[in-house]
Amino acid sequence: MAGIIPDSDSEDELPPGWEERATVDGCVYYVNHLTKGTQWTHPRTGKKKRVNGELPFGWIKVVNADGKVVYKDQESGRTTYTDPRLAFAEEEKEFPMDLRQRFDCSSTARQVLHGQDLNGKVAIVTGANCGIGYETARALALHGCLVIFACRSLDRAQEAIDKIKQERSAAKCLAFELDLQSLASVKLFADQFKRRFKSLNILILNAGVFGIAYSQTADGLETVFQVNHLSHFYLTLLLEKPLAKAAPSRVVVVSSESHRYANLKLESLDEDALSPPNASWYWSMMAYNNSKLCNVLFANELAERWKTKGICVYCLHPGNMVSSYISRNWWFYRILFAFVRPFTKSLEQAASSSVYCATANELGGITGLYVNNCFPCKPSAAAFNFQLSDKVWTLSCDIIKRLLPDNHELQ
Repeated sequence: MAGIIPDSDSEDELPPGWEERATVDGCVYYVNHLTKGTQWTHPRTGKKKRVNGELPFGWIKVVNADGKVVYKDQESGRTTYTDPRLAFAEEEKEFPMDLRQRFDCSSTARQVLHGQDLNGKVAIVTGANCGIGYETARALALHGCLVIFACRSLDRAQEAIDKIKQERSAAKCLAFELDLQSLASVKLFADQFKRRFKSLNILILNAGVFGIAYSQTADGLETVFQVNHLSHFYLTLLLEKPLAKAAPSRVVVVSSESHRYANLKLESLDEDALSPPNASWYWSMMAYNNSKLCNVLFANELAERWKTKGICVYCLHPGNMVSSYISRNWWFYRILFAFVRPFTKSLEQAASSSVYCATANELGGITGLYVNNCFPCKPSAAAFNFQLSDKVWTLSCDIIKRLLPDNHELQ
């Protein structure tokens, strides 16, 4: 059987013995005739390609006697396993547009905002009274944004605001009570905000818990699941109208690289898998990993569902082993963070990706990105499982409807 090797750019030249092939749906894979191995990425460049459009004139796709798809040149009668469209294949872009990396792991939130004027914009930051949330809210407020400190303790939120006002007396900050361990509190917060403000430019879902012993919230759910995912999920849906009113607006979900180590599976996913019913089903580290995967899945699903509303959605990893208030509940990590602190990001550096997602001009109109060190990167393979994200969305809605049966604001 004749093999037709398409022309290709010199930078994508294949090593001896390799050949490009295309699947039925147009994805390109590479065949090594020496080892009989295959792979999806180019053996030299590591890039991917995708075939688009109809077959060239005179070519047809047929199934041979072995049941394999082959391509036939009707004029010459030659056949080949290689899709003739590969001669015109384009590299599959990793992101919707080419972005120049302006910041990196050493950048701070204030550096990201250099030269930006956020006057007239309204932002909500959950967990803004300390840690990464505080540095995020501080950077936004110092650049003119009106920032809502959504915190469980109003006293601590006001202390954080007073500290910022010592730097800039004209800083516009308000403290609103929000207890993420209570769906009723989430509803009260959203109602309070919507009574006072008609639009919302930036929503940053920052608050979270980590390394805690098994416990349940006032709603009877496992605490890590509800605080890190479900309450933020509910809050976002309740704020759809003010976000749409301010379009183009942004939702920023603080996740973690820990999402790559989650063990949620589509075939076994149910409420008990998301919210373990008792301590025997619970491991604090895996609960955190799973909640962070829920964050990424939620962000991806939200980006898809709201892409026509002018609301862009981003998910991010703030940094590895950042010495923040989130480690307060686990003595081992408090000790570990004390040792690694000189080698990790500062809190202001850790806040940079949140601020970048919330304000960077080059991200305008792009949605569904996962960001690390102020630059888009690929999340885990599970994050691209849209059946999984749809099921997490459905289960989350079902749980909220069960606990708040009179709620009519969920889709």
